[in-house]
Formats: sequence, C-alpha cells, structure tokens
Amino acid sequence: MNKTREFLETPTSLPEEAERAALERAIRAPHGTRLFPRGRWVHTPAMHRQALRQLRGEIERIRREWKSDEGFSPIEHIKTRIKEPASILDKLSRLGLEPSVEHVTERIHDIAGMRIVFAFVTDIYLLLDRIDRHPDLRILWIKDYIMNPKSNGYRSLHMLLSVPVEFEGRTCRVRIEVQMRTLAMDFWASLEHILLYKYDRRVPDYLERELSSAAGAAGELDHKMLALRSEVLSLGEEEERSRRSGQSFMPGRGDAGKHRAQTLHGPEKSSAPPHKRAASDKPPFAGPYCVRSEAERRNGRALFDSNSEKRTFRL
Repeated sequence: MNKTREFLETPTSLPEEAERAALERAIRAPHGTRLFPRGRWVHTPAMHRQALRQLRGEIERIRREWKSDEGFSPIEHIKTRIKEPASILDKLSRLGLEPSVEHVTERIHDIAGMRIVFAFVTDIYLLLDRIDRHPDLRILWIKDYIMNPKSNGYRSLHMLLSVPVEFEGRTCRVRIEVQMRTLAMDFWASLEHILLYKYDRRVPDYLERELSSAAGAAGELDHKMLALRSEVLSLGEEEERSRRSGQSFMPGRGDAGKHRAQTLHGPEKSSAPPHKRAASDKPPFAGPYCVRSEAERRNGRALFDSNSEKRTFRL
C-alpha cells in the first residue's frame, strides 16, 4: 500500500530476529551482562558490514548508470561506517535509556550508516525515488529535514532501509540508516559537529544564532547553484537551436533573458512591510522540491511549486 511521503512516518523499525541475534552476539559476551566489555565489539558486526557493502554496490550501480547516460554523476561521494560502541552508549544515555541489548537493538537505528553527498538538491529526491522502486530494498521510514529543517538549521534527508543479505547460508534483512545531503549541507553539518564536540553540546546562544544564519546561507547556495545549472543547460539548448537555424546566438537578450535573470536573482524585493506584502513578493524557491522525472533533472528543470502533488513511496 502506498502512502504519501510526509515529514515523519510512524517508524516501523524493529529488527528482524536474525539481525537482533547477530547484534546480541556482537555486543555481549556469552553468559555476560555487560555491553561492549573493554569498550569494544565482542565480535565484528559482520552482518551489518555485509549489508553496507551490498547497499553501496547498488548505489554505485545507479551512479554508473547516471554517468553513462548523462556524462556525469550527480553523486559526489559515498561514506559508510559502523557506529562505535562509545557512540552507541552515549546515544542511549542522551535518550535516557539504560544500556541493554533490547535498547540497542530496538532504539539505535543507525548502527550501520551511509551518507550520500550530492551536488544538487533535486538529485536527492530522484535517488530516493530509485530506491523506492528497487525490488529488494524497503523504506521503513523517512525523515525529511530538507523540507522541514531542524530548529538549528540542520538540513538532510534521513531514511531507514531494510537491506537483504546472504549471511551464514540464509537470507536476512538488516537496517541501514541513510543520510542524503548536498555539498553545502554537508559542509554546514561538519562544522556544526565540530562546534558541538568542542562545547560538549552546550553551544552558547549567540553561536546557535550564527549557525542558524549560516544554514540559511547554505540553503540559498543550493538554490542558486540549481538555478545556475538550469541556466547553463538552457543556454546550451538555445545555442544549439540557433546553430541549426543559422541565426547568431545572443545570450541574455529579450524576455527569455529577463526571465532567466529573475530566476537566478529572484524578483525585486518589495519595500512594503512584511505583513502587507502580496503573495507574489514571497522569496523565490519557497515551495518544496518536486522533480517528476529523471528526464526533467537531465534538462535542469527543477520545479519549486508548493502546490505540486507530493510523490508517494512504499512504506
């Protein structure tokens, strides 16, 4: 049954029995009670590592397909990791939970994690669509912090995937948390993480305000670069049409050039007070990203229409 993709779907994130058993062997010694004795994994979480390799292989296949079709890949880089025992225990503490096998297996969803970084924000949703249509991958939940940023300005798209792996002679499903963001989002998040670590997560108020402002600037950069890509591709199309018709190519002339300038820079700012501005005075790109097809992305046509029909995903 398809459901409309919303900001936060009710999580369906409990592990299957095979993953639960593998995690228990990895975090607690036989007949022991303490988690991560000596601060290390008791056994390497091999099932999760294999699931990461499997998922990375699928994403790399899509990456090669895009590069073959279009001459470049919108995916800049992919990183994977297994969460460190200290980070798992710290997260349980922040959640107010006692360290137990049950809490680790049911409440820590990102033991296996993948981060995919893109050049342009619309490509995030196209990969999400490809993953949704993949016959073997299941989306358990989606948290869209791009459409709905966190209060500190953090922007990224998170989803929990169920990935099938062949392990010890049988097919098992393993959860992997995937984060997808642009280069600008990744840059901001990396610096924010450094500051949180330095101040032990107690960032002064004035720094929080500056971080939020910087997040807004990163978002504007994403919008600007997307508009520039559309402009470059549109100019290429116009030049090709002019060449075929035998006319000289004069970029930026006429109504088309004026329209593109407004697309790149936005409409002139209104001098009216905010509560008296017309709907047309809203800043450009105010609506959600809606890219209806891969062909649309290839042509640089990124739609920003708050009234567009939402995409649906299998959940």
